[in-house]
Amino acid sequence: MALYITDQCINCDVCEPACPNQAITAGARIYEIAPSRCTECVGHFDEPQCVLVCPVECIFVDPAIPETREELLAKAEHLKSEETA
Repeated sequence: MALYITDQCINCDVCEPACPNQAITAGARIYEIAPSRCTECVGHFDEPQCVLVCPVECIFVDPAIPETREELLAKAEHLKSEETA
């Protein structure tokens, strides 16, 4: 599943650089996570790095976008191959 950021976000700027997939960007009001790039850090780390660094705990798993660990790993591998292409 992809992660999402709630409106509790305080725009502290710590989550964006923590994301290994560049899935997090500044939105109009709060930071946003692109589901197509979010792998919950599968393929990179044991835990989502944005969740670890978030001081207000506003990043959660999006139940609307169900993905297995295998699907997240495949997405991570695809994103890595795009970077080297």
